[in-house]
Amino acid sequence: MIKIGLIGCGQIAKLRHAPEYAAHPECEIAGVFDLNEEKARALADCYGARTYASAQELLASDIDAVSICAANAAHCRYTLMALRAMKNVLCEKPMAMSLEECGAMVETARQTDRVLMIAQNQRLNQAHQLVRSLVAQGEIGRLLAFQLTFGHSGPENWTGQPDPWFFRKNSAGLGALGDLGVHKIDLLRYLTGDEVSQVAAMTGTLDKRLADGSPADVEDNACLLLRMCSGAVGTIRASWTFYGQEDNSTVLYGTRGSIHVYTDPARAVVVRNRDGTERAFTERNMATNAQQLEGKGENTGVIDAFIRAILSGGPSCADGEDVLKTMRVVFAAEQAAREQKTIVLTPAAQAGRPAL
Repeated sequence: MIKIGLIGCGQIAKLRHAPEYAAHPECEIAGVFDLNEEKARALADCYGARTYASAQELLASDIDAVSICAANAAHCRYTLMALRAMKNVLCEKPMAMSLEECGAMVETARQTDRVLMIAQNQRLNQAHQLVRSLVAQGEIGRLLAFQLTFGHSGPENWTGQPDPWFFRKNSAGLGALGDLGVHKIDLLRYLTGDEVSQVAAMTGTLDKRLADGSPADVEDNACLLLRMCSGAVGTIRASWTFYGQEDNSTVLYGTRGSIHVYTDPARAVVVRNRDGTERAFTERNMATNAQQLEGKGENTGVIDAFIRAILSGGPSCADGEDVLKTMRVVFAAEQAAREQKTIVLTPAAQAGRPAL
């Protein structure tokens, strides 16, 4: 039985990590830590786990692995502590606050020979796995263009807090780009097997406010223009101000047709051929934030994949070394927006097909 620790007991731990660990036959939640003792006790009581006074105390226990569900600013620190304590690590996205921190996490995992998985859950979605297979089989021919969108009404609705840590640069690092954009950048790489070679971006804080009424420290909207190593061009939008229906869609355009993912509520994947014919697949839709808050979320597969990697000796399907390439694009997009210029990524650094 694999003993699991949780560092951070907020919504992501409460609604995703803890329930999926509890449902897995090969593991048990043994201990939890949160700076907010009340949150830690509440989560521990749900699963018969022990609460710890510090992350160090938890990591000194006999747990085998840990989920890092703390604020973004703490991801690197807690991950390095856990790896050096010889614990396997599942870290929430975004991986860390800087490319240097991400690199340190990957190198420490390599040195300690522990699993380092990043919770890029969109790779594990059934529809996305189908699309990856279709693209690899040449269903739409050579990729020409793409548009990916992830937008919802904002993390204050997910957390239930009007002024969440997500809105502050010192705890979040990035806003919608790091929270939602990272998912779609990673998904683009995963679906196409291609890498980003150039990125331009515009970001803005259009509506989100801190408790004192001043604008949030981070962007609530980001729009990226990307060129892939293959030459394909397209856009990624990330937003915390989609106050209507959540949008988590992907469209890929190729020489033989196009694939539309989550653009039709009744059909998860639609392939539209160049000759005007189409076929649809009804894989299960991805749960929205609202559905998860209502207890209607599905098993993301993240915990299953993490436990498989531990039992097999890794690497995982979202190994830190591969997700580092996603983070290079995230930080390049941040730089592109800040400096108002196109950033060229080094092809050698981005080489290699994303992990299965």
